[in-house]
Amino acid sequence: MSHVHSFAPVIDEQARVLVLGSMPGRISLEMQQYYAHPRNAFWTLMESLFGIARSRPYAERLQALQAQQVALWDVLKLCTREGSLDSAIVESSIVCNDFAGLFTRYPQVRDVFLNGSKAAASFERYVVPTLGDHRIRLHRMPSTSPAHAALSAQAKLAAWQVVRSVLAAS
Repeated sequence: MSHVHSFAPVIDEQARVLVLGSMPGRISLEMQQYYAHPRNAFWTLMESLFGIARSRPYAERLQALQAQQVALWDVLKLCTREGSLDSAIVESSIVCNDFAGLFTRYPQVRDVFLNGSKAAASFERYVVPTLGDHRIRLHRMPSTSPAHAALSAQAKLAAWQVVRSVLAAS
């Protein structure tokens, strides 16, 4: 079993929404990039939603995403896992990131999009009880992971349109 650590958040004062994965997969960890697996649909979806070309260099994609008021992070700060699958995460090893601190520093973030069932379950189980007075809206999203093949690319895009809708409404 390997001990894995997530990345720092990609966030600034403009952020209005936060997209949370569970824990970066092996390829993302090796490349030190969010959603680096070539078959992960995240950057393809961001290209469709916001016109951020997935072929752009990673740093430019992050800047463009932040310009759209979208922040990135992961629910888990560290855990033990073999491989990349969420199902391989050892539940007793989970340590979550400091969301109470994040929401205190960035109070304008009100909508949290949980990328996949593990991110949603972990956030609801471990993080929500620690949030105190922080009021946020949670949105369970279909996973962009290549392991989640139950939905077509078009169905995932239709579901993820809510990110753009939330930004447009606020």
